[in-house]
Amino acid sequence: MSKNLTTKILEAHLVEGALVPETEIAIRIDHTLLQDATGTMAMLEFIAMGLPKVKVNLAAQYIDHNLLQTDYKNADDHAFLTSAAMKFGMYLSKPGNGVSHQVHLERFGVPGIILLGADSHSPTAAGISVLAIGAGGLDVALAMAGHPFNLPCPKVMGVKLVGELTDWVSGKDVILEMLRRHTVRGAVGAVIEYFGPGVASLSATDRATIGNMGAELGATSSIFPSDERTRQFLESQGRGNDWRPLSADEGATYDEYDEIDLSTLEPLIACPSSPDNVVPVREVAGTKVDQVIVGSSVNSSYRDLMTVCRIMEGNRVAPGVHFHVNPGSRQVLENIAQDGGVMMLLMAGISIHQSGCLGCIGMGQAPGTDQVSLRTFPRNFPGRSGTKGDKVYLCSPETAAASGMYGVITDPRTLAKSRSYPAVQNPVKYLLDDSGIIAPLKDRSMVEIKTGPNILPFPDFAALPDTLRAGVVIVLGDNITTDHIMPAGNKVLPLRSNIPAISEHVLEQVDADFPARALATGDGIIVAGENYGQGSSREHAAIAPRYLGIRTKIAKSFARIHKANLVNFGIVPLVFKNPADFDLFKQGDQVLIPDIRRLVESGTSEIPVFVNGREVATVLEISDRQRQELLAGGTLNLVKQNHH
Repeated sequence: MSKNLTTKILEAHLVEGALVPETEIAIRIDHTLLQDATGTMAMLEFIAMGLPKVKVNLAAQYIDHNLLQTDYKNADDHAFLTSAAMKFGMYLSKPGNGVSHQVHLERFGVPGIILLGADSHSPTAAGISVLAIGAGGLDVALAMAGHPFNLPCPKVMGVKLVGELTDWVSGKDVILEMLRRHTVRGAVGAVIEYFGPGVASLSATDRATIGNMGAELGATSSIFPSDERTRQFLESQGRGNDWRPLSADEGATYDEYDEIDLSTLEPLIACPSSPDNVVPVREVAGTKVDQVIVGSSVNSSYRDLMTVCRIMEGNRVAPGVHFHVNPGSRQVLENIAQDGGVMMLLMAGISIHQSGCLGCIGMGQAPGTDQVSLRTFPRNFPGRSGTKGDKVYLCSPETAAASGMYGVITDPRTLAKSRSYPAVQNPVKYLLDDSGIIAPLKDRSMVEIKTGPNILPFPDFAALPDTLRAGVVIVLGDNITTDHIMPAGNKVLPLRSNIPAISEHVLEQVDADFPARALATGDGIIVAGENYGQGSSREHAAIAPRYLGIRTKIAKSFARIHKANLVNFGIVPLVFKNPADFDLFKQGDQVLIPDIRRLVESGTSEIPVFVNGREVATVLEISDRQRQELLAGGTLNLVKQNHH
């Protein structure tokens, strides 16, 4: 029986269940990835489990998000994470060493393994044939403790690539084409597997770009075969021994299928304010640009940045444009410097920042009022940049460079009149420098974990009551993102290890009175439309509402990671059986869910909800394991019960 690559990797890691789409499976995890915005809470959760060290093959802690040290909070978090990583046998990537996804691709990823990362962009590792899945921090903490990872078995969307990209078109345009075709909901519950003759023309870092932004399609993960290009990249990193060939069998089948002829693609751009609002660059060409940023977790590799260097060589940034470059890693910056690229950027008038996420999560680099910002980032959700009413476009490095040069959105193909395309290849041998990585210690006995005043223990949450009487605190529409629920940015992100403080910011962009109203309501309910909780893996979008008293969320549909996070922290995720019933709920309504505990326990999927004397049918679609977690009031409560 011919198998696709996703099935082969999942089979090799399967601990429980069968590979039947949408049934729950448990898989063994090889690598875990934490970053500092999600890692502080995940590390507190791991510490609460009382283990002496991590139990996965490789656990890495990155400091790449909260780099702005505007007061003591981020610096304290970094000291906490560094000491905890040393205590529990993890690798630590220091501030400025790079974005987790780029560094893991360079230094740690191995074809055919499964990586679980507390960051939705973990599937960047698809670039070297790692099946990487984003998850909430608690799920990653459990994997670090040696538990398998539970998830609904994904279906597999096969995307056949044929042909080759033409000049001035790059990997970013491939994933923007996928978003144009399939939307931000188009791959929910699926792994996107790329195959076909066109794959060989894409470098490992092009593939990483495509894998990274699979998250914007709602995909569980993305995967590329491990081939000659994979081997070249690992050899260039001095890790050739890690390579092995991996691909789908001849004649393998897929649950869904699409095909892209790379030679027909043109430069594309996602307009404000959604990654799937995609049009050809030529359709918005001429729009005035105020800010350009290249880099972050996507399009920050040597190939991406050196392409910008070569395009800008001998040219200047247009007056009135502020052009930033955020290298993906110190390694990328060192190799660009070695090849003269840093001088090209400086002479063009470009600002070079430290390696990190920076503006992608609103940590600096916020645009001004009514300014147009062109970014090679993965997301342009409303307000994510740190500016309310922002106008953020997502594009390739080629489009970013051309637009920065002319001061208006520019189709990079127009540059062909005056210069040849700089067909940059990744180095055959990278200059390697691991001074920014601290390896696990041989003797960990003397390490003391440092906790500053902003780092508070995990709050206690009560078990599920027999009957739930609750007030509707807010009613929300479709595609509410985790950025809406729990904003990023330099004001809120430093509070990640302080749940009482961060809870004051829940849904503040939508309704500033929400936190106070939720606390005053007691047990509360949030009602929402389709795809509730899309976007990042941040579990604070579940923990903080739970801290404010939210006990259930009723939506037309949920995004995968957010739904799992809700269960992890004891919030019941109910889906309307009839979506039209959404209209029956108004802010301030009192809701009764009789016998909720017995219904959850009994395994029934239909949960009747009473609002204004009317019965509304809702559905609870979770596994038996997740039901036990809800009954206990959250996963950590259940883990503690099982340990005693």
